Amino acid sequence: MLTALPVTVDAPQRQSSTSGLAAHGSRLHILLVDDDVEIAALLSNYLGKFDISCVAVQDGVAMRAALQSHNFDVILLDLMLPGEDGLSLLRQLRRHASTPVIMLTARGEFADKIQGLESGADDYLIKPIDTRELVARIQSVTRRAHTSAKQTQEATESRATEIRFDAWVLNLPARQLCSPDKLIIPLSNAEFRLLLAFLKRPGQILSRDQLIDFAHNKSTEVFDRSIDLLVSRLRQKLGDDPRHPALLKTIRGEGYLFNASVP
Repeated sequence: MLTALPVTVDAPQRQSSTSGLAAHGSRLHILLVDDDVEIAALLSNYLGKFDISCVAVQDGVAMRAALQSHNFDVILLDLMLPGEDGLSLLRQLRRHASTPVIMLTARGEFADKIQGLESGADDYLIKPIDTRELVARIQSVTRRAHTSAKQTQEATESRATEIRFDAWVLNLPARQLCSPDKLIIPLSNAEFRLLLAFLKRPGQILSRDQLIDFAHNKSTEVFDRSIDLLVSRLRQKLGDDPRHPALLKTIRGEGYLFNASVP
């Protein structure tokens, strides 16, 4: 429980649609774990003005229940809690989740901060809390988590050497397609890029303009209906019946959809 003046509230400044939290495109969901109900209500109301939804709970039991039923972008975790303290809860969380955590505490000792960071906290905020700083810290850990996730995905994709779909295999380094009969089907650069675009977005309708961007270099002059001819060639190599295609479906008036199971 906190002493007097635990939160410093200033009038919020509206964020532009191209900066801060809005840059990630969707409303953020925060879990606040603090046994002071009044402070939790104050913070929840303030964060809502920045398009941040906040679920507030008072102890570790309620925290675990909330995490089982919701996905959160950031967890604000008080150090001093009834029952299990914040450090214990943080250590348990880090065994199975990487959700960014900002520790909140009235204790400003350097050793406490180091212990919190070593236990897996992403940031550490000492009370009394300046709410403008809290929003900035939430923005910061969210950006870092977003960047880290993107880098992990890119690293995983760069290590991949092949993509399987149905009984086909696309060899990425060789840019070759292997048929279910183990025949090597050569692909042009544009055909390879187009197929790769479909494989990365299975079940998603892609417009002709999108596919042109995926399949052609920016320096390439693209003629009208060229993407339809490219899709036609790709269908032929995939053995897809142009009258009743099973893999590359035409969505009238919208574009094309790749109908295959891609692990």
